[in-house]
Amino acid sequence: MDCGCHTHCAVMNTAGYRGREAGFMSSQLLSPIDLGGGVVLQAPVILAPMAGVTDLPFRRLARRLGAGLVVSEMIASWAMVRENQNTLRMAEVADDGPNSVQLAGCDPDAMGQAARIAVDRGADIIDINFGCPVKKVAVGQLAGSALMRDEAQAGRLLEGVVRAVNVPVTLKMRMGWDHNSLNAPTLARIAQESGIRMVTVHGRTRQQFYNGTADWRFVRKVVDAVDLPVIVNGDILTVEDARVALERSGAQGVMIGRGCYGRPWFLAQVARALMNGEDVPEPDLAAEKAIVLEHYGMMIDHFGAHPGLRLARKHVSWYSAGLPDSAGFRAAINRVDAVDAAIGMIHEFYDRQIEAGNVRGPRPSTMEAERAAAQAA
Repeated sequence: MDCGCHTHCAVMNTAGYRGREAGFMSSQLLSPIDLGGGVVLQAPVILAPMAGVTDLPFRRLARRLGAGLVVSEMIASWAMVRENQNTLRMAEVADDGPNSVQLAGCDPDAMGQAARIAVDRGADIIDINFGCPVKKVAVGQLAGSALMRDEAQAGRLLEGVVRAVNVPVTLKMRMGWDHNSLNAPTLARIAQESGIRMVTVHGRTRQQFYNGTADWRFVRKVVDAVDLPVIVNGDILTVEDARVALERSGAQGVMIGRGCYGRPWFLAQVARALMNGEDVPEPDLAAEKAIVLEHYGMMIDHFGAHPGLRLARKHVSWYSAGLPDSAGFRAAINRVDAVDAAIGMIHEFYDRQIEAGNVRGPRPSTMEAERAAAQAA
């Protein structure tokens, strides 16, 4: 299955592939990845699974704008097996693939059954979560990042899911539980032996949650450990961040999460810059306004007027952040309980910005923060 991004690069097979040398420099840092089973990621720039964010409207919008792959919110396998209606809705996939559904759980049989349900409902890829740091998941359910503490159970779970479905199965994990157990390379080898087709590594431990800075260099240890495509994740906020993350890690793709807040177009910017050498600017405010209104309408259509209005608030806040009087706009729109009134406020806010000739300043950047810290040291 083709991801829909039009490139002219040779497809990279998952077998027999090693990462780039540490000094690799090129405008083309990315090539397509063939996961097998007819699933090809033409642009390995992936929208990360994020609870409460990567719902179906956001995934559809990101795909339309050029994301190489979109991943669902984390889905609890037990809820999927019980056919919980809210869970099944969370696992709905976009019209154009490939689409990945991420599952979390600790029981191989339940995970396998949930994977079959997801595939029957249209998933092209099953992603397994070994990375969630949240206490409810990692401690209460012994799932997510807790599985990095039990390599034998992790192996059984991976093998069970791979056996259960006929689509590629991928894995997302962290560096380890803490800095005394950085076992991601070992787990990547277990994953490869289990039939996993791609591994994503977030450059933090579970104990770090989202504190500190993602260690992109550590990911190279995972790249060197396996003959699988490895994806680097964590703190990728700009095209420069993506480029440096790839160069430091030797990874074959990037997964972007929080860098897409209020920027569903960012994945396409990265893909075009690192596959084709294009310098793709941020959309101007007129184009941004159109995207915000499109996204808002998708939320209302999918969730219904009242739930959609409520769930869209955080997205509208992220879109507007950094513009003059955005705080006042957010406070006002968060009090509105009528769709037409909210849409009118979006029009008014952006029209006022455009008429005033306002433009966005530079986006936050991990590399800029690193340079500033080095200068201050």
